Amino acid sequence: MSNKRQANFELLRIVAILMIISLHYLVKGGAATPFPFAAKEHPVGVLAWLIESFCIVAVNCYVLISGYFCVESAWKPGRVVSLLGQVLFYSLLIPVILLLTGVVSLGNLDGYDWLGFVLPFGTEHYWFATAYLVLYLFAPFLSAGIQKLKKRDLQILLAFLLAFFSLEKTIVPLHLATDRYGYDFGWFLCLFVLAGYIRLYGISRLEKRANALGLYAISCLGIWMLSLCANTLGAQTNAFAYYADMPYTYNHLLCLTGAVSLFYVFKGLSVREGRAAEAIRLLAPCTFGVYLLHEHILVRYQWLAWLKADQVKESFLFVPHMIGCVLLVYAVGTAVDLARAWVFGRVAAAVSGRKSGIN
Repeated sequence: MSNKRQANFELLRIVAILMIISLHYLVKGGAATPFPFAAKEHPVGVLAWLIESFCIVAVNCYVLISGYFCVESAWKPGRVVSLLGQVLFYSLLIPVILLLTGVVSLGNLDGYDWLGFVLPFGTEHYWFATAYLVLYLFAPFLSAGIQKLKKRDLQILLAFLLAFFSLEKTIVPLHLATDRYGYDFGWFLCLFVLAGYIRLYGISRLEKRANALGLYAISCLGIWMLSLCANTLGAQTNAFAYYADMPYTYNHLLCLTGAVSLFYVFKGLSVREGRAAEAIRLLAPCTFGVYLLHEHILVRYQWLAWLKADQVKESFLFVPHMIGCVLLVYAVGTAVDLARAWVFGRVAAAVSGRKSGIN
């Protein structure tokens, strides 16, 4: 069997990062009008939240991909070092470049800012990177436990995990003290276990692409409609006003079903070997770099200002503008990370050669 990465899952990673950039454009760019709002007065916002509902599953898909492959693969300490190096590359280099180019002045950065650049994991400069690092450190224990448990016991464990992390917050229209909206290691752990179950036993009904596509559409439309209904009821009671954007959190049950079904859509996708498959394998590893570049704390709001997203946020013109911006951010981020990977590769080769010479 080939050791090549599976092009269908690599394609999902590319689609997911495009979705994530779109999410950031819609919310941080202002097209997705903050809840509550009157739907008749903000039709642009209604469309923006519809697009948001089909993209919100992206982060869950990333974790599902990791769990799906990690559960049966060897744990690699080098992967931790690589992750640390990649995050530090962006967190430290970006402020230096912005200072040298005059985009940011030294007086605008205080001690805590620099602490966040130097310690991006502890300060959650990138929340996803922090949660993913902790998840990967626990991955060998999770994998061993998943493979050790009998199918029935694993199903019971999953039921408890999903009830605690997802079902409870989905049906209760109040803020729960334990709910972190999926922005934490706990939810990633739950996704990892679910992905391990899928790898070992699968979900037979989703093996048919039509079923998976249908569930994805129903889940995303459900997120959108539920939020609009809660937004309307929110004008009468604060409880529903709070719940209006809850379906757009990563650990909401509809977001989970949407992510799992989209995962299955790509799981059953056949990508013919050739130039297209090789291009996908080349570009997909850069998706994390794209995230690190455009979500750096000094860039995450500025890139929207640089691309003038505010000028179209109240018009349906935001749609073509968003598409152009998303593709541009993806292209620039990919080019930067390809360069980073080349530099890291040369450094690793030099260090390896030096060690070989010493030996």
